[in-house]
Amino acid sequence: MIGIFVFPDFQILDVAGPISVFEIAKRYAAKVPEMQVVALAEQPVRSSSGAAMFASDIHACPPISTLIVAGGEGVQQAFASPETLACLRSVAAGGARIASVCSGAYILAAAGLLDGRRATTHWSHTRDFISRFPKVKFEPDKIFTRDGRIWTSAGISAGIDLALAMVADDQGDDVARQTARQLVLYQRRSGGQSQFSSLLELKAPNGRFAALLSWVREHLDASLTVEQLADRVGMSSRHFARAFAAETGTTPSKAIERLRLEVARERVEFSSETIDVVAQTAGFGDAERMRRAFIRAFGQPPQAIRRSSRAG
Repeated sequence: MIGIFVFPDFQILDVAGPISVFEIAKRYAAKVPEMQVVALAEQPVRSSSGAAMFASDIHACPPISTLIVAGGEGVQQAFASPETLACLRSVAAGGARIASVCSGAYILAAAGLLDGRRATTHWSHTRDFISRFPKVKFEPDKIFTRDGRIWTSAGISAGIDLALAMVADDQGDDVARQTARQLVLYQRRSGGQSQFSSLLELKAPNGRFAALLSWVREHLDASLTVEQLADRVGMSSRHFARAFAAETGTTPSKAIERLRLEVARERVEFSSETIDVVAQTAGFGDAERMRRAFIRAFGQPPQAIRRSSRAG
């Protein structure tokens, strides 16, 4: 059985997202286990939105093979509950696969289930999570992580990516792809993919350079010198460089490299293009230049990221 663990003031999408994934997957693979929303006692449990879900008593449930712990506004009270932590430890000790969505990672960490393991959660919790749980090998820029039988995922919608990865692991990639297609998802994101969009990371993407940045992302294979960009917005090169850095928080060259890295990584992970072709279309010019940029940004060359993505 797949259990989705909730507590007062849980985030409803943390629960509804994975439930929908497993529900749809069952159309394509009869072996998908049954699901139940579970809590410490049988009762309706109110989410932070005000909508409630009826939960079964986790202690009276059939054997749990996978337990997914939701996050939400009530997580601090949940991870301070000795009964909750003891319950999770007991389920884990029974051999179940344990996972968390978003801030549900706090509950797993407080139970000691993440000690010495790689884990992630919503990027906004990074500093607090690291200070509370120094024994965790925290990875702040991952969609989800898997370390043995323990899985964690980033904010809210990343629970859907985590559940799809579980479906792929249990039922195969074809079932996961059919499920993602039925859910009208653009693609199934790998765990190593960044939580961030480079355009959104820039300090003021909606300011006077917003149109320029959007144009740049569509023309990454061009040379894109400072002079060309300045001319496009009708400014001198020196004035443009100063104004761009003041508004976006980075230099034009660094912003362009980040955009190129984002596009290149997506193609490395999800396309069948050769590394040389990706380097050309993303504007790096050659594969060696792109390799050096990948190592600076991601700590791995493109070939290693592609192997990891396909293995996962």
